[in-house]
Amino acid sequence: MLLTILLAAGCGPQSQGKIVEGKVNVVTTFYPIYEFAKAIGGENANVINLLPAGVEPHDWTPRSQDIVNTSKAQLFFYNGAGLEGWVPQFLKGLNRDTKVKSYEVSRGIKLIEADEDEEHHDEGEGHKHQHHVDPHTWVSPKSAMIMVENMKNSFIEADPAHQEGYTSRYLELRKKLEDLDQEFSSKLDEMPRKEIVVSHEAFGYLARDYGLTQHAIMGLSPDAEPRARDLLQLSTLVKEEGIHFIFFEELVSDRLAKTLASETGAEVLVLNPVEGLTEEQLKRGDDYFSLMRNNLTNLILALQE
Repeated sequence: MLLTILLAAGCGPQSQGKIVEGKVNVVTTFYPIYEFAKAIGGENANVINLLPAGVEPHDWTPRSQDIVNTSKAQLFFYNGAGLEGWVPQFLKGLNRDTKVKSYEVSRGIKLIEADEDEEHHDEGEGHKHQHHVDPHTWVSPKSAMIMVENMKNSFIEADPAHQEGYTSRYLELRKKLEDLDQEFSSKLDEMPRKEIVVSHEAFGYLARDYGLTQHAIMGLSPDAEPRARDLLQLSTLVKEEGIHFIFFEELVSDRLAKTLASETGAEVLVLNPVEGLTEEQLKRGDDYFSLMRNNLTNLILALQE
């Protein structure tokens, strides 16, 4: 009993949203989709985000209020590609009379198949990732462009009367993503180095789209423990390539990244997979674009000679 109370307390404020009559109510599974849905929906939409800040989308579970809200909503946006393993059950559990339309917003992105070999150490975990696809699509501005186009189309389908508003707000958002994409392309093209070492394999799409190679300490699931052999290989790589920086992400412990860094004389830097905002980032007014630009700054630092 005590445990449940503690767990409930530890989760902090979850989806604070309320259904608003007369607007398109959209439920999103986690932060980037929430930000994009708000940008496209504008005054015509009411967007409710399920995942609280600081929680890994891989291992979250919905509550009854989330089921109630989603049942009453018009749209449900989830990333897909295996990110939210709880979605199929969740959708089955919605009220019978629900009219909500659910959309996998990563549809149309050429998915990255993960290396099977990397994954065999978590066989006991009920295979969180069907087919071992990399689900971290949004981390590349190029993929994000496909996602926001899918969302725009879904909004117009749900509410054709406001097509003009959705289209113009989408075009504004798309322009921002194109600018970001341009910055990533031109800056990273100039960099002499192309190899990055990261704590969690979340940067596959970014690496693919901008000509980098990612070496991850851990696999796709951020809580998998790496094997000693993997750490040894990485350590050798870091030394041989003369890699100066090892990346870790804020929501996940940096213990391994720091261990590897201290063994190889490299330093640690943050690379943020933009899965959610911390309280601090919220207060600062950070968003997808500012966090991605911070990422670019750190990548440039790491990829210099």
